[in-house]
This record gives sequence, structure tokens and C-alpha cells, in this order.
Amino acid sequence: MIALRQVFLQRGTQALLEGADLTLHAGHKAGIVGPNGAGKSSLFKLLLGELAPDRGEVEMSGGQRIAHMAQEVEALDRAIVDYVLDGDRELRETEAALAAARESDHAHREAELHGAIEALDGYSAPARAAQLLVGLGFAQADLVRPLSDFSGGWRMRVNLARTLFMPSDVLLLDEPTNHLDLDALLWLEQWLMRYPGTLLLISHDRDFLDAVCDHIVHFDRQTLVLYRGNYSTFERTRAEKLALQQAEAIKQQARREEIERFVARFRYQANKARQAQSRLKMLERMGDIAMAHADSPFHFTIPAADKTSHPLLVLDEARLGYCEKAGSEPGGEIVQLDDVKLTLLPGQRIGLLGPNGAGKSTLIKSLTGELALLAGKRVPGEHLAIGYFAQHQLEGLDLASTPFMHVQRLSPTAADLDIRKFLGGFGFQGDDAFGEVGRFSGGEKARLALALVAWQKPNLLLLDEPTNHLDLEMREALTEALAAFEGTVIIVSHDRHLLRATVDEFWRVADHRVEPFDGDLEDYRAWLKARLEGERREARAEKGERQAESAAPREDRKATRRAAAELREKLRPLKKSRDRAEQAMEKVQAQLVEVEEALGDAELYTDAARKEELTATLARQGELKSRLDDLEAEWLAAEEELEAMEAELSG
Repeated sequence: MIALRQVFLQRGTQALLEGADLTLHAGHKAGIVGPNGAGKSSLFKLLLGELAPDRGEVEMSGGQRIAHMAQEVEALDRAIVDYVLDGDRELRETEAALAAARESDHAHREAELHGAIEALDGYSAPARAAQLLVGLGFAQADLVRPLSDFSGGWRMRVNLARTLFMPSDVLLLDEPTNHLDLDALLWLEQWLMRYPGTLLLISHDRDFLDAVCDHIVHFDRQTLVLYRGNYSTFERTRAEKLALQQAEAIKQQARREEIERFVARFRYQANKARQAQSRLKMLERMGDIAMAHADSPFHFTIPAADKTSHPLLVLDEARLGYCEKAGSEPGGEIVQLDDVKLTLLPGQRIGLLGPNGAGKSTLIKSLTGELALLAGKRVPGEHLAIGYFAQHQLEGLDLASTPFMHVQRLSPTAADLDIRKFLGGFGFQGDDAFGEVGRFSGGEKARLALALVAWQKPNLLLLDEPTNHLDLEMREALTEALAAFEGTVIIVSHDRHLLRATVDEFWRVADHRVEPFDGDLEDYRAWLKARLEGERREARAEKGERQAESAAPREDRKATRRAAAELREKLRPLKKSRDRAEQAMEKVQAQLVEVEEALGDAELYTDAARKEELTATLARQGELKSRLDDLEAEWLAAEEELEAMEAELSG
């Protein structure tokens, strides 16, 4: 059990807790929410004993092992899998004692220590550590590379793996998703749902909190309020409380009307695709969400450029990637995406999905022109105005300057009052607009970088993980602003709530290709799972082939390899047949959607002059459905034959 009793805590001149009470029982999974600076990280320090309350008591059941993720990681010359294994100190100490016993030829002590390692599940430890790292996005070849080889964000993933590896009864995680992509986030979500201990999770990702947590602890005016249920339940309950407060009634009604305008704007697109339906449901829920965030300090819009082009931007037969570093062999290229053909039109709202490292950020950088194409053409429209947000934008801020000065440099003739009013919507109110950027938190810098993008009135917004470092209130304000934005939007994000509420279509970036993805986020999750299972089957097949080779007499190995090669050669046309059928199915499905949209026109049935058009459209619908059935049967046959052949190869 974890209990805070009448706790008072002050940091500097700021009171964080005043008479706070909280009780969490073993096995609870509690999300910790509240604005930045409210004291969430300080709560963790209280539980870790790094801070003492000014008054009151913090009680924890004795003997509880606490795992906590450090916020900084040294660039050590140690293999990342070993760094993760170091998280189990007791295991490492036992292994060291075993090595010493061997050195001193102490057989009895050595036998005892072997038993101790087995009791600690030590013999499976390397495999468990590797599984955590692979789940968080590392390749098998990365596991032996030193920590110093990786960037700060990837080091934080290693640190997260180490924290998850630590034996624990209580797990404290502070923004664990900040440096994760969607694939790694989904994996972490499943891992935490299975975690048997008590979890305290600081996060600004509402979908993540919904999936993992069964309680919410809310920092509310220097007190801690415990809500039963996940984050959505918390929002509804809090909205009901706020609705009872008359002082908030007018503000809440205005926000509700604003959300209703969003719904009205997008309702006509509901029959466009399944993801549009999903988005409509999300926008309809946003009325209650807005009520829960009525007292948010953030409220802003992103104005679009006065002029636009049709199309806005075209990539034609483009090859995207990077040239090798200077000094390497000539002609070297790292190609991430090939034969990219896309046309961006005014008003499109696109979410990019794809495995880690597949090229989503590369595509964004190529669209901006920041990254030159390796081949092909990039054709911008005459009035193209790009607003680009990525994490390196934070590094480009002038640390010695202020938010006000940053905006003033962009528009020297803008009125001081207009600048201050604009910055106020991003939380830089009063003197905060003149604060030194170098003293800002990561969240404040991210808000400023977004403000600078919005001020420039783009007609194409390219956003690469825009919610990192943003708290829940700012994420909600950004979601509303993007939903109301009149221009074109392309987003890479692991925040599923943001994606559902702001995009109409998804593109999948995978296997060196960029393709429309006809599905929603649940369909993408299923695609990821199927892809992972396919990779595992291939790995098992390769392992089986290697084992068969090593077990066979030397004179039989050539025959074994030859037989395996022949089987793989048989797989190739089956894979091509399956992929052709799948691509054809996607095309026919798109045509069928167009035909059924046309059949949704009521006048087509009542206007006698359009009788022939109706007959032809109905006939076309029947043809496409029949064609789709044939292709599905073709795909299924190829898939079944492929699975049977793969089983033969692995067996």
C-alpha cells in the first residue's frame, strides 16, 4: 500500500501540495495527471525518499522493490543488452560471486550460487533483456552495440528497457512514451497491462492512460484527487463536477458550441472511409472532453494562408534517403523510400503510419525540401506555404531571447498587443511572454515552437511528433486547433487521440513504399501483429534450416541447402501472386467506394432523366463486388498455399 496523509510540500516559493491525501493499494495501475509544474515528478521523489514532505506522512508497505526510470543516461561504452542486464543488481552481484568462487575453486559455494541464479531466473535473463530491447524498436544487431553509439532518444529507450527489466513490486514511469514511435508504444502498452505490480504512470497520452490505468490521480489546486477508472472516465466525472460550478457554465457552453461546429464541418465526410467514421465519433465525444478542459490556459487557432495552390506539392518517381557521409566510398546512398508518387491537395488531412525506421521522418523532411531527393522530382505549388514542426525545432530556438522577440523577428511590423494576445493562447501570458527561453522546460519550448509555426500562416502543416513534452491540456488545445485548421495536414504521431480527431486518411510507410492505408488505427494494430508473426515465421524457418545443416553429415549439407533454396524459389511466385491480388483488391475497393458514394445521391433515384445513369451505376457496383470476391478468393488461395509451403520449409 502507498499512502500520503495530510502532506504539505513546497519547492522554492511554490506550494505543490497542501494537506494532500492519497491511498493506492497493491496492484493498482494509477495514471498521474495535472498541468506541467503541478508536482507530478515531485510526487515520485517523495515515494523514492529523495524528498521529504514539509508536513504530513508518506507511508509505503515494507519490503517493496521500486523500479524508477532515470531521466538522464550516460553515453557508456557498454553493450546495451549488458546495460539492461545491469538493472538486476542482485543477479549481477550473484554472477560476480559465482565468478569469484570459480576463481578460488570453491566447488560447494559455486553449486550454491548456481542455485541462487536459477532462483533469480538468471539463466533466462539475456533472452528477457533482448526481448525488451527488440520490443522497444532495436534490431538484433543493435544489442551488442555500445550505448554511446545511440542518440539521446534511443538511449532513453534503453533506459526504459532497463527499468522494465528490474525486479519490482512498484514501477514508477515518468513520460515513458516521449521517445517512442507508435509501434514501440503499442508494445509497451501491452507489457504494462500484463505487469503484476503497482504502477504509477505520468503520461500526457490519453489513449495510453485509457489502455493501461484503472485509477487516475489528479493534481487539482494543490490537492490529490483519486478517480476510479481510466482517463476517459476521469474526464467524464470531472466534467460533471465542473458543470455543477456556475462560474464555469458560460465558458463550457462556448467550448461545446465550438466542438459542435467541428462535428458539423466534418459530418459530410463520414461516408468517405472507415477512418472518417472513427473521427466523427471522436469529435462527437469532444463535447464532454471540452467540458473537462474548460479551465485550460491554452486556447488558440492556426490560421491558414490566404492563398493556396492546386496541387500544393507533388513528388514524382522520387527516391528518398541520404547520401553517405563525406570520406566514404563514392556513390553510396541509403535509400529509405523508392518510387514515391504523391500529390498533396488543399484540405487533405493525412496520418503517417509505419514501423520504426521505415522512413516517416524522411518523407516529412523530403516534403519540406530540407532533405534533397536522391532521384525524381519535387514540384511545389506557386503559393505553397509550409509550416514544419519537428523536435530539432526546439534546438533552433534562441535561448537568450524571449517568446515575444521570436515572434517579433518573424513580423517586425506586428502590433505588440497582437503578439502578446497570440502568445497568451499558447500559455505565455503576462510576463511569461518576456521570459528567457533558456530557462524554459521542454514543454514550454515545444509550445513556443508550435506558436512560431502557427504565426506564419501555412497552408501545409507537416508535424513530426508534435505532442512530445506537451501536457494533456496543451495536447487537447492542439487537437482542437488542428481540427479547425483549413489547410492541409500531415502528421507523424504516437498520440492516437490526436490522430483520430484530426486526420481523415492514413498512409502506410513500410517496405520502402508509401501507400494509402484503407483502415483505422485498430486495423493498423492488426497489420503490425500479422507482420510481426510473419517475421517470426521467417526467423524460425531460417533457424530450422541452420539446425538441419549443422545436424546433417557434411556431405548432406549441400543437398539440404539446395532443397531449401528450391523451396524458397517456389515461395517467390506465390508471394508475388498474393501481393498482386492484395494490390488489386485495394484498387477495386477504392472504385467501389466511389460508386457507392454516387449511389448515395437521392436524386439519382427520383430524376427520370438519370434512369440510365442509375442502371449503369448499379451494374458497375455489381461488377466491382464480383471482381472483389474473385480477388479475395485468389488472395486467400495464395495465402493458404504460401503458409503450407512455409510450414514445409520450417519443418
